[in-house]
Amino acid sequence: MQQLLKEWRQDAVVKHQYESAIYIGDKLLAITNDDNDAFFLAQIHFSTGNYTRAQSFLEKHQLVERNTSSRYLAANCQIRQGKYEEALSILGDTNPTHLIISPSKTRRKLQHTNGTLRPASKHGKSNVRPDRIERSEERDRENLSDIKYEAGMCYLRGICYAKQNAFDRAKECYKDAVRIDVQCFEAFDQLMKNSLMSPDEEWNFLESLDFDSISTEDNDVAQEAAQFAKMLYTTRLSKYKNPTDFNHASETLSTHYNLATNPDLLLSKAELLFTQCRFKQALALTTSILDTDEYNFSIYPLHLACLHELNQTNTLFLLSHRLADLHPDEPATWLAVGVYYLSISQIAEARRFFSKASMMDPHFGPAWIGFAHTFAAEGEHDQAISAYSTAARFFQGTHLPQLFLGMQNLQLNNMTLAHEYLNAAHALCSTDPLLLNELGVVFYHLDHLAEAINIFNRALTIAADIDSDPGAWIATRANLGHAYRRQRQWEAALHEFEEVLRQGGRDAGIFCAKGLVLLEMGRSWEAVCALHEALAVGPQDPVATDLLGRALEENASLQGWGGGMEGEDAEEMVFENVIGGRRERKGGRGGKGKERSGRVSEVGEDSMMVMSDEDEE
Repeated sequence: MQQLLKEWRQDAVVKHQYESAIYIGDKLLAITNDDNDAFFLAQIHFSTGNYTRAQSFLEKHQLVERNTSSRYLAANCQIRQGKYEEALSILGDTNPTHLIISPSKTRRKLQHTNGTLRPASKHGKSNVRPDRIERSEERDRENLSDIKYEAGMCYLRGICYAKQNAFDRAKECYKDAVRIDVQCFEAFDQLMKNSLMSPDEEWNFLESLDFDSISTEDNDVAQEAAQFAKMLYTTRLSKYKNPTDFNHASETLSTHYNLATNPDLLLSKAELLFTQCRFKQALALTTSILDTDEYNFSIYPLHLACLHELNQTNTLFLLSHRLADLHPDEPATWLAVGVYYLSISQIAEARRFFSKASMMDPHFGPAWIGFAHTFAAEGEHDQAISAYSTAARFFQGTHLPQLFLGMQNLQLNNMTLAHEYLNAAHALCSTDPLLLNELGVVFYHLDHLAEAINIFNRALTIAADIDSDPGAWIATRANLGHAYRRQRQWEAALHEFEEVLRQGGRDAGIFCAKGLVLLEMGRSWEAVCALHEALAVGPQDPVATDLLGRALEENASLQGWGGGMEGEDAEEMVFENVIGGRRERKGGRGGKGKERSGRVSEVGEDSMMVMSDEDEE
């Protein structure tokens, strides 16, 4: 009869017929009076959302004091009811650190020698078996199931502390949970999702985990399972550090385990592309995920950021409307509405919806960052600094809030504070080219030009190493050119400005800077050409106008054109020469129609002039 009732109860649970499971489970418990049957019945009450009933059931049968699994379930009931202090009183405030496994010295040495997270053979299996782990005697005496529940209780402690905004304690609880049971992914996910660790901390933490503790019946399978789990966890780490290791893990999972189209793996690849400023490719990946599963809300923050960067306001409009109709209870819905309003510059509306998303989930990082961005967009620097500071307190492991704080202080010309915030961000992440660019700008304004040049060069080197879109770093290259110019390194400055123009940075300021450098180098005619380009882009640019007058005067004095003519007369003489030269080369077209050329035309021996700002057909 007991076996019949257990099978009946299990069949009802599988079919989600919980009332049947409760009814049969109650009869089974009356027959057996077994703690396991009582715990199973409490779990059914928990699954139906009857948290109070499940908790009272555990207390009535005095299960909380007798076993670890019941204590875990009772604490979980309190958390689901928002009673975090009561949950902590059940869990206790001390983590069972005696259950943590420390990797052996031999294993550490082997990992440092290898240098990367990889199996030794290309088939996903290591040729050399790392030494097994030195386990404590206390852990050996514990039941494996109890160890997993102890890890789960560390995770629940972390949840309680996070709800109380005690993020340092929450981080330690999450870390202990994964150290005790490396398969406690919930705790690992909280560490990554809430950016509780810096990129360096994340990779060091991964190396400290005991993946060999994953137990299977076959030793060879256990070995492969350890490598597989480690690669899965690697794809969740920060994309600002060790992209080579990430790419290796991603490739192995895609090819050997058929996970190429897995949403989580595609999201990790899209995050890497986003850090490389390759927004179109990242958007293509996130779109492909949502095409197959539009209710995967973990994809939306990155998807929305890509749409915003590419200014696809129509797509944002349709997406936010659909989400508002179908999922009004999701914070990502109101994040989407806020991003849409931010994209069309309706800042007040954007702020209202970002605030709504952050109130629905106080630990939703993208909503806090978007909320702060709305103040920055309006030039309300003090309010923006306050909002970014809140985000920095909530998300201590990411450098982005510190970076934005530095940028705000830079706009306020508070160089000392900007330097401090950017240094704090640099301590968290030293491989973000945008951060290095802002740090270089601070050094530039502080007249530390050698340091600025070094940092701008490092930013461009890192951007090239991670295969980032070169067009995203035009401003950094222009800043480097200005730093060289102020150092009077004319050749280097000219090279950078020409590279900016080659990559599409057709800006009046760049042409002015190039003209000024050419003027300093004594190449006055080329300076005239560059400054005319500047005026073609910005006809009212006062700097270009002033420099052009000076360049024409210097060129006239050097070439002897126009004798004592100055200003407009000298400029008219220059254009007469240019037009005459073009007429000769064009075979007597007489200058009719508009020249359609974005390239330079030679006049005389080595002089150049661009007559049109339109691209060459």
